[in-house]
Amino acid sequence: MSSLPAGWYKDPADTSTQRYWDGEGWLGKAIPADAVPPDGPPPVEAEPPTTPPPATAPPAQPLAPPGPPPGWAPPGAQPPPGWQQPPAGWQQPPPGWQQPPPGWQQPPPGWPQPPANFQHPQPPAGWQQPPPPPPPGWQPYPMAQPPHAYLYPMPEVRPHGFPLAGLGQRLVARLIDIAVVLVLNVIVNGWFVYQWWQDFRPIYNHYVDQMLANTEPDMIQPTGRMQSLQIAIILIATLLWLLYEAPAIAGRGQTLGKMVMGIKVVGVEGTAPIGFRRAFGRWAQLGMWTLFWGCLVGFVVQFLDSLSPTFDPRLRQAWHDKSARTVVVAVPHGVQTVEAAPRGDNPGGRE
Repeated sequence: MSSLPAGWYKDPADTSTQRYWDGEGWLGKAIPADAVPPDGPPPVEAEPPTTPPPATAPPAQPLAPPGPPPGWAPPGAQPPPGWQQPPAGWQQPPPGWQQPPPGWQQPPPGWPQPPANFQHPQPPAGWQQPPPPPPPGWQPYPMAQPPHAYLYPMPEVRPHGFPLAGLGQRLVARLIDIAVVLVLNVIVNGWFVYQWWQDFRPIYNHYVDQMLANTEPDMIQPTGRMQSLQIAIILIATLLWLLYEAPAIAGRGQTLGKMVMGIKVVGVEGTAPIGFRRAFGRWAQLGMWTLFWGCLVGFVVQFLDSLSPTFDPRLRQAWHDKSARTVVVAVPHGVQTVEAAPRGDNPGGRE
């Protein structure tokens, strides 16, 4: 997995809690998973000053007499349990003899013996004995591994502590918004559509009469007035969509459809309103293609843009979300998004 953006995620070690991930490690204490965390890292809790206990000198102990040298056995001492008598002919190793290195095995029978002055090679300076292998069934602690090497399932992305909006919620919200814009077009664009139909109906009736008479019909050619009306209808429809969606997303992050479905558009950096400039750019990535409906290119691009959240399983960002650096989150009714707590130059109080 690529590196996670900073935000609140479920704790892989305890999925009933959530913690803040700053892109490098976990910060602060865990909070319940269903709690609404603040936007940004948790505030640093000041540790209470601790006073070291007064130093007290230990009581003087009487000096013990020096013990015997290592390996010294008192007269008449018995050998330890399991001790075996060395075989006949065994001799004390010569001076300078060294213990074989770890892992050394006795050579097979018939193997030539090394010369009398042979010494085992010494490891180079700075060499350290490698650690023993881990016991069977051992697994590393999750925090000891990089985020992409977790042995646990990837944590659910929760931008600013809120779950991502479901694809079904976004689809229903978009259908509600389309219905609202359609009603606005009936009210505002209805007269232009009526005038266009008045010019198109005689041409259509003549075409049908030729078909019924079993004669080759003439190709339908729109008049100049019909073409002007068609351009005006598309421009008005585009403007109505812009005026309906962009101001609502810029201010509260919700259109009527998103309010009904309990979802909201927020920036990837915080929950503050994204402003009209970003809201217009987000809408333009999808809505400006309405001007190309006449050649059907606009429909194709808008359809692919509507499907694009399925191509991003992590953040479910559509193309217009990526261009404006926004995400769509699920906000329960009655829950207000909170602003980030003030913090210093070091996020999370890290030095």
